[in-house]
Amino acid sequence: MTVPTDAAGHGRGIDVDALLLVSFGGPEGPEDVLPFLRNVTRGRGVPEARLAEVAAHYDRFGGRSPINDQNRALLASLRERLAPMPVYWGNRNWQPYLADAVARMRADGVRRAACFVTSAFASYSGCRQYREDLAAALEQVGPGAPDLVKLRLFFDHPGFVEPMVDHCVRALATLPVAVRDEARLMFTAHALPRSQAAASGPDGGAYERQLRAAAGVIAQRVAACVGTRHEWQVAYCSRSGPPSVPWLEPDVNDALAALADGGARAAVIVPVGFVSDHMEVVYDLDVEAVRTASERGLAVARAGTVGTDPRFVAMVADLVAERRSPEWERPALSGEGPSHDVCPLHCCDPGARRPAAAGVPADLCAHGPARSGVTASQPGRPANAERSRHGEPRNEATILVDERAGTSRSDSHPAGE
Repeated sequence: MTVPTDAAGHGRGIDVDALLLVSFGGPEGPEDVLPFLRNVTRGRGVPEARLAEVAAHYDRFGGRSPINDQNRALLASLRERLAPMPVYWGNRNWQPYLADAVARMRADGVRRAACFVTSAFASYSGCRQYREDLAAALEQVGPGAPDLVKLRLFFDHPGFVEPMVDHCVRALATLPVAVRDEARLMFTAHALPRSQAAASGPDGGAYERQLRAAAGVIAQRVAACVGTRHEWQVAYCSRSGPPSVPWLEPDVNDALAALADGGARAAVIVPVGFVSDHMEVVYDLDVEAVRTASERGLAVARAGTVGTDPRFVAMVADLVAERRSPEWERPALSGEGPSHDVCPLHCCDPGARRPAAAGVPADLCAHGPARSGVTASQPGRPANAERSRHGEPRNEATILVDERAGTSRSDSHPAGE
């Protein structure tokens, strides 16, 4: 069955018989913390002293990250919403691992699974690396593994934006009345090395553009709800890595300090870069950023994340429906979206030369013989270009294996979630 993509990388109908929830993972108890952090930082030479420093953050929460419990709640909601479609769950860095989830799908007879990644924005660590993880899981599981189809980014989808608007409105209502109307909306996301941010998306710079687009739409809708226009800005949290490597700025703590020094009296921290209250939120924002604001005399509230909001769960179902039906509406509330279905070649690849690879759709091909998989070739590409250097067909995940051959992985992840 041939399923082409259009010039924007949008699919024209591809059926799936399961959903795979793909996330980062986190430790379940004190004994898991250091092994988990070593998984996250493996191969990057992060000193044990740095890992011990981050491990101390988990001590405040009993050595347990909230992320897995939140994924279990999302998993339950998705199973209820998508029934009778089976829904599986796999993580990058902790149990249940992606390869285990793919093996379970193979044992259950799943032929093709849509993959929902709990990351809304384009970047190497937030999108492309998950595609690499899926490719590695397929390679580990081997013959008979299901096809894996990653769903598009959702940074400006109404199912993500509208719950965030409501959370901002509720957070504003907790501030003292005297300062509420002047509160700055401080949209926060995970910091990235500038090189990775510059390489994000098919043409570069997508991470920052998408963050600003989502923040702008949320701020506009908050104003419509409360009748007051609040100034807003984007700041970053959870920076790691050597000081010599430039990362996105400003850090949220520096931004809050500058806000207070400029005479502001209130702020709402909006964790737009996260879909649940995991460690970067409950420690880096709720502890460190709130402490910074308190020390500067700045009234501060933290907006919630989407979690299992019914609109967010419905959004995932809609993303699946988009891939199944070309007529399905593809909502997007900013000029940046809707995002492509099939990532262009070298999308979010810090090692790629640009603009030669920009905007070229990746091929989409089943990875096993005599499978009813999906195939799509690029206009003008020879037929054998859809095969790996070993002659095997490639699918949407396994194409990453060859695409990254000869390039090195960027040092992008913090020693934490």
